[in-house]
Amino acid sequence: MSTEDSCPAYDIVVVGYGAAGAMAAIEAHDAGAKVLLIEKMPDPGGLSIVSAGGVRMAFDREEALAYLLASCGGRTPADVLEALADGMAAMPSTLERLLPASGATMKIVPAVGNYPLPGYQALGYVEIDAVPALNGLDRLHAVEKLTAGCRLFKVLEDNVAARAIDVWLECPAERLILEAGVVSGVRVRRAGRAIEVAARRAVILTCGGFEADEDMKKQYFQATPVLPGSYLGNAGDGIRMAQAAGADLWHMWHYHGPYGLRHPDPTYPFALYLKAIPMWTPGASEAVSDLGVTNPASAPKSLPRLAWILCDQTGARFMDEYPPYPGDFGVRPLDHYDSKSQRFPRIPAFMIFDDAGRAMYPLGRAVQNARTERYVWSADNLREVELGIFVRAESLDELAAKMEVPAERLHETIASWNAACAKAEDSAFGRRPETMAPIETPPFYFGRVWPVAINTQGGPVHDRCQRVLNAFGEIIPGLYAAGELGSAFGHLYLSGGNLAECIVGGGIAARHAAALPVNR
Repeated sequence: MSTEDSCPAYDIVVVGYGAAGAMAAIEAHDAGAKVLLIEKMPDPGGLSIVSAGGVRMAFDREEALAYLLASCGGRTPADVLEALADGMAAMPSTLERLLPASGATMKIVPAVGNYPLPGYQALGYVEIDAVPALNGLDRLHAVEKLTAGCRLFKVLEDNVAARAIDVWLECPAERLILEAGVVSGVRVRRAGRAIEVAARRAVILTCGGFEADEDMKKQYFQATPVLPGSYLGNAGDGIRMAQAAGADLWHMWHYHGPYGLRHPDPTYPFALYLKAIPMWTPGASEAVSDLGVTNPASAPKSLPRLAWILCDQTGARFMDEYPPYPGDFGVRPLDHYDSKSQRFPRIPAFMIFDDAGRAMYPLGRAVQNARTERYVWSADNLREVELGIFVRAESLDELAAKMEVPAERLHETIASWNAACAKAEDSAFGRRPETMAPIETPPFYFGRVWPVAINTQGGPVHDRCQRVLNAFGEIIPGLYAAGELGSAFGHLYLSGGNLAECIVGGGIAARHAAALPVNR
């Protein structure tokens, strides 16, 4: 690697400016390291800035560990999950010390795990509930609707700025630089020019997953296509760079997402999400909003009605449309391949509702971190009918014809569903009775729904110190990964869990890397 003066040198280079990258830069600086934080997109924030914003924490470390072990299903080493549980237990104090840079305040909200697994009752969220600098604003960077995710990222960003950490935007990382098997820097492209940046101690990759890379999704997911939900910056860059350095990979099949709609304009790059509905945990009475955190003390004892059912390409219903965690587990039933027909009969699936359902509430929404792509959903869903996102029919026969499914089968499906609604019992798939709404008032509508990836969990394998490992379990010197890039979640996702990984893993990687000897 060149040692000319024109080659900038830092102790630690952090690649990716979302929550994990911000936290890694903050902690590395505070440990005495000279830090460079780079981001390939024109705005920082990644997915973190459009997240629900509730960072998972633990009231009891041992109980949280029990939940993490159960929900990861033996796919993640216990010591990695122990480190995450430690960080979740310390989360309130970790975030509290960051508040002064923004004059922000936070709250702690009890919220059980998404599934009734051991330890699920010992969990909660830390949420930034007020940031004075955001008062009166309607956007942060490229995000036009301020949410708890914006408040969290603003606090992190203010801490980066308060430390005068060098930040290079619109600066994609292209390759890691290795010297005698040690990662000693990174080649980046800045203002159209390739630059080698020396990392005297380490490179920390915090540049997300691959939900925006079509080729990688085709290789690692069975279902196809899987639409990107909110952010185009996560295109697998960090995974490829780590692989080139010898990294092993894990959890590549696992992605977090719901089912959603597709805009008719082929140039619109994102999926359209369906209405945000509260999560629920089997056996627990509280519900937690998919868009943020709802205090269980004031949470609804029952769930809202869902206006639609889903049918496959034969006109048959195939799932509970309102599973416990719709924003995560809702997508999995679509991942079914039929060997007889040689197709995915649920991609797309059909979302069916009647005119009463159409008038119930806005059925969809757009959530993205992007400067140019914008979509505002109509209040009555009629604009979406005009655009063709939803298709209208005056009768079920006409609906079946437009869906190209057998009319007899569709009639049977709707009749069976309406009978289940009358009895308040879904014996076929167990949908909760308060969520059920009959489909009986013409006109009728359908929309085509697809798998949507909010984010992926796969990437380079790391140890409890966030050091990247090769296929033999050996440490790749000078290389760390944190956040969604090689997430610890290997089976079931935990709402707010990736944000916890960003804060915990980013901090662990930075502190460990800052203690390394200088490699050049």
